Amino acid sequence: MQGYILKIAYKGTAYCGWQVQPNKPTVQAVLQAAIESAFGVKTELTGCSRTDSGVHARGFVALVSGNLPNVSEESFALAVNTKLPQDIAVLEARPAPDSFHPRYDAKGKEYVYVIHNSRIRDPFSEETSWHFPRYIDIEKANKLCAEFVGRQDFKAFMAAGSKITDTLREVKYFNAVREGDKVIFTVAADGFLYNMVRIMVGTVAEAASGTNIMPIKEIIASRERKNAGTTAAAKGLTLNKVFY
Repeated sequence: MQGYILKIAYKGTAYCGWQVQPNKPTVQAVLQAAIESAFGVKTELTGCSRTDSGVHARGFVALVSGNLPNVSEESFALAVNTKLPQDIAVLEARPAPDSFHPRYDAKGKEYVYVIHNSRIRDPFSEETSWHFPRYIDIEKANKLCAEFVGRQDFKAFMAAGSKITDTLREVKYFNAVREGDKVIFTVAADGFLYNMVRIMVGTVAEAASGTNIMPIKEIIASRERKNAGTTAAAKGLTLNKVFY
């Protein structure tokens, strides 16, 4: 069977995440239907990870396999994109090695999180950023971000009720920049726990805007979700890159 590695971008606002769910719109279901419509064959589609409802992607990686035609990379992407809605696009498609798995072969991921940091909301970024009205001190934010870097137990930054028991992760970098009313966080790690990025961002945003929160290292050491800050809204999060 011919397989292709796909690099996909999507705006997740209208979808209940990547993975197929009964009676709910998902990116995986729409993309698979588009591929099958474009080439007239049944396929299997496997993603590099799950994304939550409302989360976006610029560099999501998926593997599609089936009795697909051997076409050029550009022709594959163009054919599928004619069948897709405007909020999903195949950016690249290339033949996949037989052994490739988009999830298990991944060495890490990079996420970008956007905050609209103003007392006045912005209708044009409403679906792709979190409106946070209290002013974020960017210098303080970066000092807090640095406390997350390294291999540590991030159980305190995992959604309560998650079944994951191995909560050690290595954060490669975590930083923030201000661009006018936007505060943009970028974080990369060898893996992420459920809601980990959103809890990290929410905690830093609150602490860097004057909320009295326990020091980051103490939160990490406590392994207690209740000691970290709020979970930032899903709509500000974008899966930016997958490392292989």
